[in-house]
Parts: sequence; C-alpha cells; structure tokens
Amino acid sequence: MLDLRICADCGENAEVPLVEEGRLVCARCGHRRTFHRLPLFALTGPSAAGKSTVGPALARLLGGRVVPLEQDVLWTGGLRDDIDGHPAFRSTWLRMAAMIHQSGRPVVLCGTVVPPELEPLPERVFFSAIHYLALVAEPEVLAKRLRARPEWRGWDEPRIEEMLEFNDWLRAAAATLDPPVRLLDTTDAPFEDTVEAACAWVGAHLPS
Repeated sequence: MLDLRICADCGENAEVPLVEEGRLVCARCGHRRTFHRLPLFALTGPSAAGKSTVGPALARLLGGRVVPLEQDVLWTGGLRDDIDGHPAFRSTWLRMAAMIHQSGRPVVLCGTVVPPELEPLPERVFFSAIHYLALVAEPEVLAKRLRARPEWRGWDEPRIEEMLEFNDWLRAAAATLDPPVRLLDTTDAPFEDTVEAACAWVGAHLPS
C-alpha cells in the first residue's frame, strides 16, 4: 500500500499510525513494515511574500533531489473543514507527502502553514522532522503586492488585513514555536538571493 495509514498485511486503516524503531506497526495484526521516513520541508509565510515564485525555482534547481508542491492545489470544498487549523486538509497533505517520500525524494510543501497545524496530527509520525522556512515582508509591501493581484483571486481589504495580521504574528512568534520557524525577509531582497537562501535551507537538512 502506498498510503502508509493502511496496513499492507491486513488492510486496517489506522486513524493513529504507529511507528516503532523506524518501522510502521499495525495495531490490529502487528505487521511491521519498513518505509522511507524522510524530512518534510514547509516553505510557509503569508500570501505575497514570495512562496509561489520561489517554489518553481526550487523545482528547477533541486528537482532531482526534492519534490516541490503547491499546497493550495488541494484546497477543495471537501477539505475545507470548519475546524481551526483545517486538520482534514493538513492530514491529507501529510499522507500525500508521505506517499511521495516512498520514492526517496522529500517534499517541499509551499503554502501557509505553521507548526501548531502539523505537529499534533497523527500523520506527523511519517516524517523524521518537519523544517519550516517562512517568507515574510514589511506590512506595507505585502499590502501593495496583494492589492496588485488579479481580481479573480479575491483579495479585498478585510482579507488583506487578515493576512497582514498573520504576517505580524509570524514575525513575532516564529522563534517561540515548536519547532522554531526560520524567517526570511523578502521586502527588499533580490529574488536570486531569496532562492539561494531557500536552496541552502533545503540542502542543509537533506539526508546524506
């Protein structure tokens, strides 16, 4: 089974996956299974900080080593639960990333996410670590970028204000989160410098 929650022996679907000594263990039949337990990379931050432009650059420069993916591609009606943190959406992404990891390449997930939304989930056990890099910017710069976006993207003033509040919170709280989130300010940074820093961040945590 590619879906690591499903036992390859008895077919049990584990709501809370169990990992012992680096192997998946089925709570129903006791079947033990080896798997690739790789790090997950979360390239996060507020909208308009640069994730959507850095992600394709990572795919181009690190494509043979990691799999960069855009988080919003699965932001569908069926996964837009009303629970704080959207656990169904987050869990689906962790299951997807874990399946991709079985090919031996870690995922770089590009989207707005913070440790409290991923770390408590049952699927967190599929990963050796989750590393977080947040692209942030000065509020006035973010607001200008968001207002310049096409109308179809729906960035009205209340939504912009909400994103600016998230940006401010992230910049203030990043070091206190568990695990801490590394910040990368894109306010005045040349695009090439941001890409270089993001590549270095990924490279520093890739399995040898």
